[in-house]
Amino acid sequence: MTQSPSPSDAEPPAAALGLDLNLLVALDVLLEEQSVRGAARRLHLSEPAMSRTLGRARKALGDPLLVRAGRRMVPTPYALSVRAEVGAVVERARTLFAARGEEDLRTLTRTFTVHGTDALAAALGPALLARAAAEAPGVRIRFLGESHVDAPVLRQGTADLEVGVIDTSDPEVRIEPVREDRMLGVVRAGHPLLRGELTARRFAEESGHLVVSRRGRLHGPVDVALAEQGLRRRVVGSVSTFPASLFFLRDTDLIGLAGTWSVPMVTALGLVAFPVPLDLPPLPLGLAWHPRHDADPGHAWLRRCVRELLRDCV
Repeated sequence: MTQSPSPSDAEPPAAALGLDLNLLVALDVLLEEQSVRGAARRLHLSEPAMSRTLGRARKALGDPLLVRAGRRMVPTPYALSVRAEVGAVVERARTLFAARGEEDLRTLTRTFTVHGTDALAAALGPALLARAAAEAPGVRIRFLGESHVDAPVLRQGTADLEVGVIDTSDPEVRIEPVREDRMLGVVRAGHPLLRGELTARRFAEESGHLVVSRRGRLHGPVDVALAEQGLRRRVVGSVSTFPASLFFLRDTDLIGLAGTWSVPMVTALGLVAFPVPLDLPPLPLGLAWHPRHDADPGHAWLRRCVRELLRDCV
């Protein structure tokens, strides 16, 4: 009885022979040129290197492919039978790789989710939607507000891009700083605080303060800066969203805070922004995304748009 060859003795499948796209490209050129010298010239290789490549192709396909006939080489019947298919596979591969880097934004159909504070969404959203309409009309953008509970929205795929003060702890997330911002005080027009010299003591003691905190906190960097001067403000409440705080400030004598990017919203409600008389830490604004989007042309377009808008906002 003839013993069947063991797996280690059996001829390895073609995939195990190291077939790759470069070998297919070389075979396509060899069959077209029917010359090792001509194929080497087109692929910018030496003739010995091209001969070795032909040897690899012969071994992989189990056929001589090109044989000497006088001073030239001619394809075997098998080579002639696969020539069209080899060319088609190479062309499909070229189209595939070209598409990744040259995606036509006019034909892109996607829904992107941007995660961040509602203040930044209000500041950047209209311009971002206008840019999408002009450059990528098939794109929809969903703005996802921050929750009182931290969640790995980028890792989970809940959001495609995070914008604002990035505090993610996921080590693989890409973070790109864009700019630093500063906090301004906000009060209603005619507020007593706007009359006379504005000092840290007046800022702390003139009237009550309103805090914006998605977690419901009643303190923040302002309290730390005041404590360093032996001062303390009277915080009367907190709200979870910045736009809501503006209506509180409009109808009361409370004092609030806003980033410079929010100045258009502040003035639209007739409120007044002013420099805070304290040495507050800057606000680092940036972008964050999961590395699975690194090579995605559509996501690269989104990052570019948001980066430019964030850099240019007031």
